[in-house]
Amino acid sequence: MNITRANAAATKRGPAEYFTGNVWLDEIAAAPNASRVRVLRVTFEPGARTAWHTHPHGQLLHIVVGVGRVQKAGESVVEVSPGDTIWFEPGERHWHGAAANRAMVHLAVHQADEAGCAATWLEHVTDADYAAIRNP
Repeated sequence: MNITRANAAATKRGPAEYFTGNVWLDEIAAAPNASRVRVLRVTFEPGARTAWHTHPHGQLLHIVVGVGRVQKAGESVVEVSPGDTIWFEPGERHWHGAAANRAMVHLAVHQADEAGCAATWLEHVTDADYAAIRNP
């Protein structure tokens, strides 16, 4: 058994090459040894979002607070709220972030591949793509 204390890791700012706007990352779990599970609490300020990306083993998001936006490539932007859970399939090109006027916090759960890669980052989401939201 391994207990990681709540204040063991410092909050990190999301790097500008992967995020637009202010995003804060709190690592909840990075399982050691054979397990490759990663869990992050991600806080997006209003309008902040990820770049387009994929995950080798998929990704689960659980919205904790606020209002967010998610999009799978080729589909409409969708608004999400607390309690919503989103699953992106392995290799599915997508992005997620906060609504324009609301912050959003989600838990992100994904698994790294054998080489330790948990995400492949692509280009930033344009302002026009971000604003193209459908009515919930």
